[in-house]
Amino acid sequence: MPVRTTPVPEAIAILSAMRDVAGLGRDLTEADAASLVAAGHWMFGLEEAVVPDTLPPTDPTTLAAAVADSDLRKEAVSFVTIMAFVDGTLDKARIDRALAYAGALGVSGDYVDEIAEAAEGHVRRALGHMVRDNMESITGKPWAADGDIIAWLLPYSGDNTDPALAARFRALSDMPEGTFGRAFIDHFDENGYAVPGEPDALNAEFSLPHDTSHVFSGYDTAPRGELLVSTFTAGMHPFHPVSGHILPVIFSWHLDIKINDVAKSAKGAMDPSEFWHAWARGKAMTIDIFGTDWDFWNWVDEPLDVLRKRYLGEDMA
Repeated sequence: MPVRTTPVPEAIAILSAMRDVAGLGRDLTEADAASLVAAGHWMFGLEEAVVPDTLPPTDPTTLAAAVADSDLRKEAVSFVTIMAFVDGTLDKARIDRALAYAGALGVSGDYVDEIAEAAEGHVRRALGHMVRDNMESITGKPWAADGDIIAWLLPYSGDNTDPALAARFRALSDMPEGTFGRAFIDHFDENGYAVPGEPDALNAEFSLPHDTSHVFSGYDTAPRGELLVSTFTAGMHPFHPVSGHILPVIFSWHLDIKINDVAKSAKGAMDPSEFWHAWARGKAMTIDIFGTDWDFWNWVDEPLDVLRKRYLGEDMA
């Protein structure tokens, strides 16, 4: 289920740039090599597996001459950006190299500005912009710079509990095995999560699409799974996909940089092969679970395997 079949010359040109960023000043790591192989298959649809050491040397000017399509240029910059972080470090030289590719390809704004801030040591500022983009992606509305994210994420505290809403979710435990509704509440029970309406529960506007994405994709809630489900989301929901979904989880779950008081962090959670597969799976979705036209309650009676087949073309039974 590759995203597309990209003409081989353009695919090799982009993969060479990705290798150039990852290998700047050192040999490729195993994670770098695995990432290039997986990207070649899942993002470009190459029939033959990439052999990283045979990719030709390149530079930003060469890539700009090889890739003319504006959409493919944007994807190329997002891919070289990811390669700057695969080894789990925040390296200024590699980020600067990714920024050079962005400049040569005429791609700017959004996550490009954020990695530039991180490269200059302004990590907290960069994270603040990522969180803003994440909130705008989730809510579909502009997010004020001084918006209280914690208050938004935890709206049922104190006198704001909603027993009726919580009871509606808890009643999903009575749904038949195999239905999406039953799988959803089982996911909450297995992880010890409060359901929307209960104290300490996350805002339903976030938890319904996010935890549905966990259940639907099969990615668990360990650091690796959280990174993958957000990558899956980025492919499915094209609103600040890199700045609002991929970079925040790379920083928190792979670089061990804590974003806020709700989110946790870990070191080295990026699976370099499955990362690109998750992105491709998200792009293959024919429905956007974070979209305004998706209705959680319309899914609860449906068999989960039927939903996966219908909207993702996968049989995970």
